[in-house]
Amino acid sequence: MTTRYGVQHVGDVDVFYREAGSRDAPVILLLHGFPTASHMFRDLIPLLADRFRLIAPDLPGFGQTKAPPRGTFDYTFDRLADVIEGFTEAMSLDRYALYIFDYGAPVGLRLAMRHPERVSAIISQNGNAYVEGFSDEWGPWEAYWREPNAVNREACRPSLAPDTIRNWQYGTGANPDLLSPDGYELDIAYMARPGAEEIQLDLILNYHSNVALYPAFQSYFREHRPPLLAVWGRHDPAFLPAGAVAYQRDLPDARVHLLDAGHFALETHAEEVATLMRAFLDSAIDPATVKT
Repeated sequence: MTTRYGVQHVGDVDVFYREAGSRDAPVILLLHGFPTASHMFRDLIPLLADRFRLIAPDLPGFGQTKAPPRGTFDYTFDRLADVIEGFTEAMSLDRYALYIFDYGAPVGLRLAMRHPERVSAIISQNGNAYVEGFSDEWGPWEAYWREPNAVNREACRPSLAPDTIRNWQYGTGANPDLLSPDGYELDIAYMARPGAEEIQLDLILNYHSNVALYPAFQSYFREHRPPLLAVWGRHDPAFLPAGAVAYQRDLPDARVHLLDAGHFALETHAEEVATLMRAFLDSAIDPATVKT
């Protein structure tokens, strides 16, 4: 099924998005992570568009979304959530399943807490909401959170380097025979744009706000009981499988599947993820109750 592309104006931000599927179908809102954009869903979207309406926006500071420069726009996770909330309202999305990955997790879970009635289900693909999910690779970021000075900011800059994106973020735990260069080379090109690194360093500093919200996210799970599928690349160097299993502490009925994949599981396992999502959503969502 053909993928459509558009731009939705949300205040002073022009949100680029890709979309496929019937406009009358149940909606899946796909929220990407760092350092990528909606192109990470390029293989998944066609596999589900016969049954669902899939909408994948680029967050401010990423991909093709156009946002004001630093100094006139606050690159924080609260602000990213504000923009995506405005995007969903401008698109008249009253009910949707959330696909949350990496940075998309704290953005999407902020939306879920603000409007729990809108969320029909959650698919977390290496989207962390528990401290158990952190690996021991977060040292420079955590030091920057504790002491936000210039030295610690510079110590985080290697996280944005081409080799880190290519070999650590994408390559760790991924079958090299299945890993296309398309995703990581486009991410590297986006990171090379003027001002991109400084925006990303601002977001790295603000990431501590997500960890502070973990208890609130977990309270949301317990109170509202959204159907949840955690499908996780087990070789993720940043977010460990324990972060997937932890969802079952607050959502005992959550389904957990660990894939033989890395952080960017869709790059190598899009078909497996689509199969799991289709079975999960067909049981979690009653089409007769869905408004789009």
